[in-house]
This record gives sequence, C-alpha cells and structure tokens, in this order.
Amino acid sequence: MSNLVNIHEVGPRDGLQNEARVIPVAQKVALIKLLAGSGLRDIEVGSFVSPRWVPQMADTDQVMAELPDVAGVTYAVLVPNLRGWQGFAAALGDMTNYEIAVFISASEGFSQSNLNCSISQSVANLAPVVEAANARGVGVRGYVSCVTDCPFDGQTTPSQVADAVGLLRDVAPMRVSLGDTLGNGTPERVTRMLEAVLQVAPAADLAGHFHDTGGRALANIEASLDLGLRAFDSAVGGLGGCPYAPGAPGNVATEAVLGLLDRLGYETGIDPEVIAQAAEMARGMR
Repeated sequence: MSNLVNIHEVGPRDGLQNEARVIPVAQKVALIKLLAGSGLRDIEVGSFVSPRWVPQMADTDQVMAELPDVAGVTYAVLVPNLRGWQGFAAALGDMTNYEIAVFISASEGFSQSNLNCSISQSVANLAPVVEAANARGVGVRGYVSCVTDCPFDGQTTPSQVADAVGLLRDVAPMRVSLGDTLGNGTPERVTRMLEAVLQVAPAADLAGHFHDTGGRALANIEASLDLGLRAFDSAVGGLGGCPYAPGAPGNVATEAVLGLLDRLGYETGIDPEVIAQAAEMARGMR
C-alpha cells in the first residue's frame, strides 16, 4: 500500500468562513499563493454560497481572479446549488485548474438546519450541479458531514454514513470527504464508520475530514490510515469550524497532520517550513 498521503488544504474556505471578520481579498490571495508554493496539490479557496449567511465568502469570484495557475495545483470551490454553480461558472472563464465540491449530511437534523431540506432532496438538488460540472469538464468532490455526531440528532450510525456516501456516488463516481463536523469522533467509532463506508466505496476514493474539538483528530487520522485512507483535509493554522454546527471550533491543523505523517513514515511532498509560514499568516487573520 502506498506511503504517499494527499493533503487537501481547506483553510482558505472552511477555515476563514468561520472567522468573525471578513478577510480582505489581498490577504486571502497572499495566503493561497504561499500554500500553492508549499507542495500542496489541492487547495480549497472559497465558496459560492449566500453572502447573507456566509459573508466571509462573498468575494470568492475576486479571489479566483487573482490566483495564479500553478503547475500541479488544483483549486477547489464549494458549490451547493445551481445558483452557486452559475456564479462559479461565470468566475471560472477559461480556467481549467478548478474543481467543485458538493455536500450532503449523514444526519437529517443537520440537513434540515444547513440545507433546509431532507437528505434525499439535497441529493436531488445537487444532481444538476454535478451534471453541469461534468458537461464543463470540471471535477467534482463530495462531502458528507456529521459522520460521527450531529448537533441536532446525536450520534450518527455507520450505516447512515454509508448510505449517504452511496447516494452521492450514485449521482456520479466521485471522491468523498468524510466530515467529523463536531470533532467528537474517537478512533473506535471512526473505525466502525469507515468499515461500513468501505462496503460502498474504496479507500482510494475517500478522505478524512476531522475537527479537533475533542483533541482526537490525529488519533482519528491514524485509525483511518490503518484502514487504507491516504487523503485528509486540514486547515493551516487550525482555522475554522462550521457556521451551521454549534460547538465545532477548528479543523485539524495542516502542520500537525504533517508532523504526524512524518513520524509514521508517510510522504506528502509538502514543505513543512512553508506551511509553518502559512500557519503564522493564517493565525494572524483571526
């Protein structure tokens, strides 16, 4: 099994969306440029969501316009619906170094709170977005949130997560990131969840997305590695959380993940010194 692990950097989107103040475009672009020079291959840079609910992401089109095309780097943007797709498509122009992310919840309570609809309806809503992306030649990555716990429904069962992943991959064959949105997961529960999900999707198409609320994100990553996952989301400087999930502070820090992977003998191709500089810059945005 490969010792190469891919890090999907989510700080500029999932991190900054939860900060109290709106970060100027120039500062966001400076952070992303630094990250793009670190060896990271995937960087999430913004989202086309309602500026009323997530004002920190209202300038994503301006950020996209300022980013350089860096060989080997793919930028990702969260696109929750057709209106978001229209905004993204207009900003994309003729650029080819972007993919989009779509998302659903593994719990009905979070789906109703975040998307104002059931899980099944959320899948139906994102299907035309995926179809439009495929027609444009834009890659699609899926997110499933609340894979261990929901702030409204309590614990999520492994079968609920497997069902949600299956629903996403029925829309189109896509890689799926599994989000421990509240950060309450334990290695034992993460293992049981992954054992269920691996019945419907191969490890090569899965990523772990762990928040460090309970201080167990690194242990959960190690448990995921043991089951064959080789991709993880993280946020430089430990930025972020989720504006729709009470009690979800920060994503696991990219620099901490790199330290863990190095100690365990995995390779990433990422320069830890550049990430340390980016982490300092990111923390200054709080």
